[in-house]
This record gives sequence, C-alpha cells and structure tokens, in this order.
Amino acid sequence: MEVNLTHWRFREELSLASRLRRSYYEILRDDLDQLMMHQALIESYTNFVAQNIPYPFVEHRELKPRGRVPDVEYGCQNAFLVLFMEDALPSDHKKYIRFFDDNKTTKTNLLQSEALPLSGGFDRTQKYLESAHFINFLKLLLPMDYALLIQRDSSSRGKNRYLLSHFHVRIDWPVTDAAEDMALRLRYISKDIYEKGDKYAEDVQKKFFEYYSFPVMVGGRRTAAAVVSQYMIRFPCITTVYAGSCESRALIRISERGVSKTVLIRLTEKESEQLCSQNRISLNSFRKNYIIASEAEGLVFLFQTCYTHTSHARSAEDGKLREIKPELNWIRVDSQHILPKPGIWKHPPLPLNVIYSKILGPSEEEGAALFLEGT
Repeated sequence: MEVNLTHWRFREELSLASRLRRSYYEILRDDLDQLMMHQALIESYTNFVAQNIPYPFVEHRELKPRGRVPDVEYGCQNAFLVLFMEDALPSDHKKYIRFFDDNKTTKTNLLQSEALPLSGGFDRTQKYLESAHFINFLKLLLPMDYALLIQRDSSSRGKNRYLLSHFHVRIDWPVTDAAEDMALRLRYISKDIYEKGDKYAEDVQKKFFEYYSFPVMVGGRRTAAAVVSQYMIRFPCITTVYAGSCESRALIRISERGVSKTVLIRLTEKESEQLCSQNRISLNSFRKNYIIASEAEGLVFLFQTCYTHTSHARSAEDGKLREIKPELNWIRVDSQHILPKPGIWKHPPLPLNVIYSKILGPSEEEGAALFLEGT
C-alpha cells in the first residue's frame, strides 16, 4: 500500500531508541485493532440481535471506491472516533485539536461528566494501555461524543508509555483548510483553494473525501477522521485514526499504511465450503476461528477491504502544477480478506474477492476465479 514519505520515517532512518518506540507502538496498535473491530462490529451485531432487529449487512457495492452508503443512522451500531499517536501531541496545536486540562482523563473531569457512569472509586493507572483495566476503561469512554486521544506519555522520562490522555476531543480544523492542504501537497494548487475559482475549489473538496475513501460530505465522525488524518501529516511520527460509523456499519482505519474498512458480511454454507477448499482449511477450523455467528441465511464473518491511491492522488513526480480531473479515480481496492475473529493467534486473513466478482464461480467480465489461492 502507498506510504507518505513527507512526514514520517522508516525504521532504518530512526535512532535505536525511536525504533524501540515504533515497535512498542505497533504492538499496542495490533491489540487496539482487535479491540476496535470487536467494539465496532461484533458488539454492534450483538446489539441488533438483542433488539431482535435483522443486521443491515453492507452491500458489496458500498465498498467500491466512490461507492454510495445509505443515508441511514443505525441506532444499534456503535459509533466512535479514536486518535492514536506514536508520539505526544504538541500543546501548540490546541487551536484545531481541542485537548485541554478540562478534558484530561482525570478523576475530577470524569466524575463531572454526566454522560459517564463512573463510581467514586477511581484507578489512576487504568488510562495506561499496559493496565489490566484499560480495556474496560476504553469501553466506558468510547460511546461519548467527539474523539478519544491516545498518545505517548511525555512525562514518563524516556519510557515508552501510552495512555488515553483526553476525552471529548473536538477536531476543529475546517474541511476547506484540510482540502487545501491536501491539494497543495499534491500540487493541484499553488497558494489557495479558491485560486482557480469556486468550481475548482468544490472539486478539490470532493477529491479530499475521495482521497480518504469517503463519499462527499459524510457524517461527522468520518469527516473528522479525514480532517484529523490530514492534519497529522505535519508531525514526524505515525498516527492511526479509528472511526466506527453507524451509517456505513464499518470500522474505518486510517494510518501510514492507507485506508481500510472492516465490515460484517455473510456467506452461505456452500460458499464457505468452497472458500475452505481453496485455502486448505477444514470447515470445522473455519467455524472455530473465523465465523462470528451462524444465521439461517449463512455464516457471518469480518471482511476487510484495504485501499490504495492511484497516481492522481500521489505527489507529482516532476513537482509541477497539475489540474484536477474529476472523472479520474483517486483510490482503488488493494486487497480483500476475511479476518480471523479478534484474539485468534495462529490463523491468518484469507483472501476473498467479493467486491468485483460473484461469490461463486468466475466473474463473467473478467473470467477470474473468485477465491484467490491461499499462501
């Protein structure tokens, strides 16, 4: 997948101390990936089942670049926004990312929040990721408005400790500024988003949402995820943004590796058997390690689509100004996989093409087999 070399460094360019921090961050992020998938998708599925409401599975067309998502907010779908930084967020950026003393995760602030059912007993260490109680603490804060900020503890004196430092974090950088920043970096404008007229500025903003694989002017959390991801390019570290969306029914993840969307989809028994055969895995092992739930219509599992940018959404090789052409795609599907259930240790993702092919048999247009060979 595409990487952005303008703001973060490869391991080979880091000091040994920074390499250790990068390793620790990535291990913690692996754990957060699992937790976010569970909260955004499996817990949401459980909510629908508890309310006796059929789960609104994502249509395959919704996962295509420029795919439209139904404008429906599903109340049983968990929604949240989490920003996870490799380093500490500098305090002089509070103008656009609102993290202040009054929204730190202190006992006083948390008890004053009416939306948080917190008792008088308070474990001050539970906000650290290494704490045994961190998961419960995070689950308690996830449903709250705005974003959560997880960052390196700058007061830990050289130790690589990460904590959930702030809640109720607002992203106040305007969309227009974010789109302008993107267009400047990609050399579609030289100074200002309106320098080529209002119509061109509108096209720039539309392409900004496409750059992050979203439809134009999507819901608040997804817009905030795109805006804060663009803002974080100014820092020399990697960041990861998680957005749980009640409209797209997806977990969106934006990082230095690009954009991915993880959703719940359903296969019939026959389709599952063919998938198992292609990947040389028994149906029993498949059920045990991959299947989230069984329904009369089929088996439910986690499905992840990763996206990559086309040449039009990458830095101009010659550095010259260029014109936006709205009809050209800026993003394409890079990979598609069934994921093992969160916490499964030994089983890898299984390649599965469902976006552009039929579930069973070859595609009529491409003549390619649906199930890719397992590794």
